[in-house]
Amino acid sequence: MKHIQITLSVICILVVASQTVAQQEKGNSDKRLLVFHKTAGFYHKSIPAGIAAIKKLGLENGITVVASDDATVFDTENLAQYKAIVFLSTTGDVLNDPQQSAFQAYIQKGGGFAGIHAAADTEYDWPWYNQLVGAYFMSHPKPQKASVIIEDKSHPATRHLTSPWVRFDEWYNYKSIVPGLKILCKLDERSYEGGANGPDHPIAWYRNFDGGRAFYTGGGHTEEAFEEPEFLQHLLGGIRYAMNME
Repeated sequence: MKHIQITLSVICILVVASQTVAQQEKGNSDKRLLVFHKTAGFYHKSIPAGIAAIKKLGLENGITVVASDDATVFDTENLAQYKAIVFLSTTGDVLNDPQQSAFQAYIQKGGGFAGIHAAADTEYDWPWYNQLVGAYFMSHPKPQKASVIIEDKSHPATRHLTSPWVRFDEWYNYKSIVPGLKILCKLDERSYEGGANGPDHPIAWYRNFDGGRAFYTGGGHTEEAFEEPEFLQHLLGGIRYAMNME
């Protein structure tokens, strides 16, 4: 009898411990971030630096960061544990039809999205993704310094910046630009060679879309970008917006 009582006590302790862990994991889900970096086209050498930088930002800001290039993570049950998903220089057709459906349902349930650089060079045959990311990559000149004009300093991704923000990167030209984007930054095409979007050349923006939040920045081509304090704060502000932490 004594042995049975001890065994029952141990079982009760294990059950309580299991419930506590589950509650903690559920409670932490509001601060979990998935960084997706699958490439089916060009591979950016800056991706590892980007992952490391976002993980460091996560440690400093109480955000649990999980990085993966495995598209099978895009199922409804798995995505539910994340507050937002970052597409870090993804390229090409990275999700199949069921994975696309799971991602779309995730956003519709209030999930967040943050696209970095080549996230705009992704899923050209998926109109819904065009609406989510805001524009598609069209072309780019050689990497060079350019002046970034801050259009909106009220957003957490830009409130720390002084206009013009002069920095070195690979500056995308865009096509299929979605009407109604809330533009955070524009490129001054007079400050560099190869711009093709004219005086209203967007380079960072945000919007509410299909039930969720979306942020995109065109920066992040180089490894050095992920060592720039101002660019990292820009990323953090965009991620926090996508996670609804502001």
